[in-house]
Amino acid sequence: MSGLSGPALRLTVLVGENDHWHHRPLYSEIVHRARAAGLAGASVFRGIEGFGASSLVHTARLLSLSEDLPVAVVIVDAEERVRAFLPQLDGLVAEGLVLLDRCEVVRYVGREGAAG
Repeated sequence: MSGLSGPALRLTVLVGENDHWHHRPLYSEIVHRARAAGLAGASVFRGIEGFGASSLVHTARLLSLSEDLPVAVVIVDAEERVRAFLPQLDGLVAEGLVLLDRCEVVRYVGREGAAG
């Protein structure tokens, strides 16, 4: 999508690094589905420490060496496009947190000549 600017909706999906969907990392499945849905973009961020509903703290510190660090998948697009994508998460996210935030896109520029 090109020309995204102004009011938008940010979708953040917080899951564990070890969460999978049919032998594929869950965060990767979400990114690929977002691309297939034609959303403007998606990014995955790996956390260094966190806890969720289980209250078990996962950390990247050397002495703890957690293998299930928190992961955030962030998608920003027009509100109607993000809301239309939400049903795809229903069957995917068994444990985690799905957030929606209103935001404003100030600048969204793709690479010159990049294949879409």
